[in-house]
Amino acid sequence: MASTVAVGGALTAHDRQILTAVNAGASSLSLAGSTFIVLCYLLFKELRKFSFKLVFYLALSDMLCSFFSIIGDPSKGFFCYAQGYSTHFFCVASFLWTTTIAFTLHRTVVQHKTDVEDLEAMFHLYVWGTSLVMTVMRSFGNDHRHFGVWCWTQTGLAGKAIHFVTFYMPLWGAILYNGFTYFQVIRMLNNATRMAVGMSSQAFVSDTRDNMRALNRWGYYPLILIGSWAFGTINRIHDFFEPNHKIFWLTFLDVGTAALMGLFNSIAYGLNSSVRRAICERLDKFWPERLSRWLPNNLKYKNLQQESELVLFKTEDQ
Repeated sequence: MASTVAVGGALTAHDRQILTAVNAGASSLSLAGSTFIVLCYLLFKELRKFSFKLVFYLALSDMLCSFFSIIGDPSKGFFCYAQGYSTHFFCVASFLWTTTIAFTLHRTVVQHKTDVEDLEAMFHLYVWGTSLVMTVMRSFGNDHRHFGVWCWTQTGLAGKAIHFVTFYMPLWGAILYNGFTYFQVIRMLNNATRMAVGMSSQAFVSDTRDNMRALNRWGYYPLILIGSWAFGTINRIHDFFEPNHKIFWLTFLDVGTAALMGLFNSIAYGLNSSVRRAICERLDKFWPERLSRWLPNNLKYKNLQQESELVLFKTEDQ
């Protein structure tokens, strides 16, 4: 069985086939989810606000990352490099876009600034520039004479160290930044709710509670990155100290959860009330009335019209 490879220390050809299939399947799901969000942004004009534009760039990065993860045979020269460097570039860009979303939310809600749209050029320079630098740095640790399954993986101690520095260190920096930022935003909204209760402002209490319900989803965003890359981080650390002893189940979880990051992002970031409202508005026009009663209540357009968005969305529309 495949799970016995940990005893021998090396992955067999059958194990690699399983891992390749898992990577292709999970990446295909992420590609589908990310493509859906990209299409929603391009097709629905009401979604083309700055707040959702950042989600669009996140989904675009996830889509291209997933695409380059599944094209061609990674053991064949050109596709090996295209897959490795392109996947690395867009994957780094993906989690960097999550930090811009967290920064925008914090600047709007906590600092009460309305100049976030003016920072779009800086966001692009920060995300694409950092991704390019990290990708170029990673190439220094590659042995280009080595071809094999997933030959983009660096060989040798120096290559593995460079891989860790150029990917996992920025990744966990983004996770810590997102977690700290969302903690501050949630704490501020909690204080606002308590103040509203003390002032007995029913309208403000209702509005703030709506914002808190919406923000609860955003509190899970750092957990997406943790869930997607925790096993990968553990696997890289293990491989650093035990390069000749591969653990199949750990590599399996590493490959599967990392490849699903795009799908997780598309569900958490993309499927907000604005997207559901835009979709349900179209369905309401063409879906027969006698069939609409069978739809779940949270998918009916009339129930989404009053659903509150985050303060971020409200500020932009003012």
